[in-house]
Amino acid sequence: MKKLLFALPALLLLASCGGASNDNAKTTSVQAVAEQKGEVLAIDTIGTMIDWKATHKGGLAPRWGKIGVSSGTVSVNNDSLSGGEFIINMGSLFVDPASVTEKDKKASDLAGHLTSADFFDVAKYSTAKFVITKVEPFTNAQSSSLIADPNYLISGNLTLKDSTLNITFPSKVEITASGLTASARFVIDRSAWGINYKTEGSPENWIISKDIEIGLILKAKRN
Repeated sequence: MKKLLFALPALLLLASCGGASNDNAKTTSVQAVAEQKGEVLAIDTIGTMIDWKATHKGGLAPRWGKIGVSSGTVSVNNDSLSGGEFIINMGSLFVDPASVTEKDKKASDLAGHLTSADFFDVAKYSTAKFVITKVEPFTNAQSSSLIADPNYLISGNLTLKDSTLNITFPSKVEITASGLTASARFVIDRSAWGINYKTEGSPENWIISKDIEIGLILKAKRN
């Protein structure tokens, strides 16, 4: 297969090597946005990063890379995460050269194809967005987790291109005197946002795994 897809999150994510179905973020229709109560912290866009991983069918020829966050805020109320949102810079999509090992292929060519109209059409949709709609304590009975010791279950509206869906995933959030750090890793189905290569069901699209694994490290500093 010639081409491969990221995908968000990322927002944004983000991504996948084809995780087990119970690692998929729960996906539903758009939900009401959570009010940002308490202290609002600006996201550290240098320290915040989304990583992604995608493969062909059966986990073959994995590709991975990163994508940046251009702006955003999170809110902390009574030492708990209460809301937030961030903007993903789709033009920053990066393919790690270490993931492209074939002699006739280049990471830069793949990045160019992913940002083209065949996939994310960055010229038309320069950003993606994630907005928190619900924050609740994580319990083992609710979901499996690809990260260790999650303490929150976060839901949010993820916009990719012109489509918005709500996703729910476990996250580990640490709040200190200096700020907030959150980490998450989950799998989404790219086709749910209508992201297909050529046409849905075509041989070119079929050979690409629909699963995208997305990882997020988010940092926000207190003033």
